Amino acid sequence: MSVREILRMGDPRLLRVAELVDRFDTPELHALIQDMRDTMAAENGAGLAAPQIGVNQQLVIFGVEHNPRYPDAEQVPFTILLNPTLYKLDGEMEDGWEGCLSVPGMRGVVPRFKRLRYTGVDAAGNPIDRTVEGFHARVVQHECDHLYGVLYPMRMKDMRQFGFTDVLFPDQDMPND
Repeated sequence: MSVREILRMGDPRLLRVAELVDRFDTPELHALIQDMRDTMAAENGAGLAAPQIGVNQQLVIFGVEHNPRYPDAEQVPFTILLNPTLYKLDGEMEDGWEGCLSVPGMRGVVPRFKRLRYTGVDAAGNPIDRTVEGFHARVVQHECDHLYGVLYPMRMKDMRQFGFTDVLFPDQDMPND
């Protein structure tokens, strides 16, 4: 299909609350998902939310095998998730570095729940119900935040741990988002 333009922080469309998807398994939905896959792959993303390409729907995709932006991350299965709901399993939080295709060239330390359960449906409307932890949990929380107009810097506790990737990690060969 095609690689779409990714909206960048400052665009008011990134601050909207996304609408529920109410039609599944349609050619339009499959075309949107393919565009999101192409866009995520072109940018070496770990995930992408529909609002990041200007589509105000509760749809996220994510998955990591080997990603140069996250070289030490464990694998996350490729997932298409619509109308998600997140449930914290306990209060245990974990700080971790995050980047975002809508905040290019920057990274910051963000607290996230270490373990969680998420539910939703796939593109055909089939239920998804998973309990996850670690990087998988972080990716799901990050992408689902986009559905509520939240970008990761809004979750940061210490802005001293926010900066340009090439300055923060000068000795690492990471793409500059």
